[in-house]
Amino acid sequence: YIQLDTLLSLQKPKTKFSDEVVFIIYHQITELYFKLALKEFNALGDLSHLNKKEFIDRVTRINRYFEALIKSFSIMVDGMDRDEFLKFRMSLLPASGFQSAQYREIEMFSTDFINLVAIDARDSFSADASIKAMYKHIYWKYGATEVESGNKTLTLTQFEEKYEQRFIELGEACRTKNLWQVFKRLSTEDQADVEVIGVLKTNDLNVNVYWPLAHYKSAVRYLARKDVDVAATGGTNWQKYLPPKFQKRIFYPAIWSPEEKENWGKGWVEEQIKEILRGA
Repeated sequence: YIQLDTLLSLQKPKTKFSDEVVFIIYHQITELYFKLALKEFNALGDLSHLNKKEFIDRVTRINRYFEALIKSFSIMVDGMDRDEFLKFRMSLLPASGFQSAQYREIEMFSTDFINLVAIDARDSFSADASIKAMYKHIYWKYGATEVESGNKTLTLTQFEEKYEQRFIELGEACRTKNLWQVFKRLSTEDQADVEVIGVLKTNDLNVNVYWPLAHYKSAVRYLARKDVDVAATGGTNWQKYLPPKFQKRIFYPAIWSPEEKENWGKGWVEEQIKEILRGA
């Protein structure tokens, strides 16, 4: 029923380092959780008659999936031999964790597309601007450019060749069915409900702060150096791409105070980096 034999045959390491299997399986688990989250986003977007209970229940499911991933990220941070990782990681080139199409879809299912535009370009667009025009300035492209030349990395080029049209079409479809628009279909009373706001805030923090910072913690653990940091396999500028304080990516800005938005992700980063350096 669960296709176990097929599932267990999908780990194809490229090297003889045993911890490569840890790396592969954890990323496969991640994508399965993303698939579950997308199922809930789709269900919410397709509801013609929405009530507060169903909204809370389904967003809570999404939150649980991300919380499971965030809590389990120590499998990546602490569960692989550092020297082994730095050797087998070269076999991944030019692939990168950046290339999760499902994660990009989760972002589009979460918020109005304008909130995914890079912060420096966001003021150039209105919320109802062309998705195709805004897509050219989507934030994650800036994290997949070569640091020195500013050119697209091979990682980004291959990713866009495969998914660009699909993303633009999904962006159009999500104009009316992303989670923020679903929230706005609730009654005025329900929109002000503490529990409704709470699940939205949890979702925002999980996806835009805790999840990327779990990756950042892993990158610091394996790639940071006192002299020169090791480059990511896909050539992404992970030092500026992952920390939320640089991207200021917030799905639901209307529910956060100016102070909360200004300090987005700062405290968590500072504490985690201190912890890593203490253990180095």
